[in-house]
Amino acid sequence: MDSMAILTRALSDDGSVMAMAIDSTDLVRRAEQIHRTSAVITAAAGRLLTAASMMGWLLKGEGDTVTLRLDGGGPAGVLIAAADSQGRVRVSPQNPVVELPLNEKGKLDVGGAVGRAGSLSVIRDLGLREPYIGQVPLVSGEVAEDITSYFAVSEQTPTVCGLGVLVNPDLTVRSAGGFLVQLLPFAGEGSISQLEQNIAGLPPVSAVFDSGMSPEALCKQLLDGLGPQILDECRPSYYCPCSRGRVERALVSLGPEELADMIREDHGAEVCCHFCDKRYCFSEDELAALLRQCSGKGEV
Repeated sequence: MDSMAILTRALSDDGSVMAMAIDSTDLVRRAEQIHRTSAVITAAAGRLLTAASMMGWLLKGEGDTVTLRLDGGGPAGVLIAAADSQGRVRVSPQNPVVELPLNEKGKLDVGGAVGRAGSLSVIRDLGLREPYIGQVPLVSGEVAEDITSYFAVSEQTPTVCGLGVLVNPDLTVRSAGGFLVQLLPFAGEGSISQLEQNIAGLPPVSAVFDSGMSPEALCKQLLDGLGPQILDECRPSYYCPCSRGRVERALVSLGPEELADMIREDHGAEVCCHFCDKRYCFSEDELAALLRQCSGKGEV
């Protein structure tokens, strides 16, 4: 089934401010279906997934990827989202079910689930010898503020990030989306003031998409008074590149001793992908073939 998620990018007419917005409802729904998350984890993972999709689309190269790792020390454990330059994205919550009371605003306590004592790591794989890794301490664990902090600290790019997920009482996803606005180095005070005014007038992001506003309309509202020009649009999907071949290579990389232990003790193996929950089963004979491949030995 084609994704109905839409990601739109726009630029002010003087080229000094970039805005992008995404309706990620379908992506977050797919994540909830795969991981069977509780409401607060759906919100946390959905926000991280939404940010990753936008940050992926900022990448230049076709094979470039970005991975966001959120480790706040809370009951949610580590959350990881990864995206490519087409905005295709996947997410893995360490603990899919966490139950917490609502926060003081009557909202899902994402910061309480994620925790506030850890860090956000951003790993960009641009096909070079080593990936670029940036890490910042968490500001709130609510995700959007932490993404904003990452851009300010690690990339010295003034950025505002907004993220939101609305979860129905039956735990399905009602709406989800987000935006990123970035100032380019030559942005003037007038542009900055107009942008601050536009952002201050926005309702919560989850309400924006719940009302039916499109990403294009949100981009135009974010850049209101700055001559918004729509640049491009894409339709990202929830996408996991796992395959049996990749899993075989991962098993071989464990080394002959560990493979031999699997054969001797378990007589086979089942590997589950943390991102899409697909399961790959290997018989004793198949593991023996992999063992021969990595050790050159004909016997177990």
